[in-house]
Amino acid sequence: MALDNFNGLNEIQLDVLKEIGNIGSGNAASSLSEMLGRPINIMVPKIRILDYQEVSTNLGGPETLMVGLMISIHGDIEGMMMFLLQKDFAHMTLNALLGGALNDFSEAGEMELSAMQEIGNIMAASYINAMASLTNLKIDITVPDICIDMVGAILSVPAIHYADISDKIIFIEDQLNTMDETTSTHVLMIPDEASLKKIMNSLGIDM
Repeated sequence: MALDNFNGLNEIQLDVLKEIGNIGSGNAASSLSEMLGRPINIMVPKIRILDYQEVSTNLGGPETLMVGLMISIHGDIEGMMMFLLQKDFAHMTLNALLGGALNDFSEAGEMELSAMQEIGNIMAASYINAMASLTNLKIDITVPDICIDMVGAILSVPAIHYADISDKIIFIEDQLNTMDETTSTHVLMIPDEASLKKIMNSLGIDM
């Protein structure tokens, strides 16, 4: 099965990706809760296979401003992950973590951006550790690159760099509930073809 046709994944293969997403999302919520010192509950994530245009539409359109954190994946698995955070959620996490009152990212300095990178690093590690634990594969991640921009500009980065891997993305939508609000975070995953096969084969599923 070629990766340019993620829609060719059968129900069992999709269930594997959903299980990785479920465990990773739960781990990420627990890590964020511990970091921020407040309860964070997570609904069952929605996992879909979308093309770049569909991702943009599901995020509110290409002009929607979001925080993007891109992480490269290396080791037994190669590819990338991207976390897309709504502005309000990013403000809330930074203010809870740093004890500030940030309302606009134009006010963000080096400390705030570094804190956002650390949040992205912890969230990415939650997903990668879930995948590594399930598959017994060795997986490493890079320090996240952060970008605060419109969705269209953020998505242009993986679209350009990973166009030779796939025109489809594994799209994971998490709904988080805190004491103050309900918000959504989004995870984009693009493993290369060999990596997707390794994930499935390690779990005894043929591709």
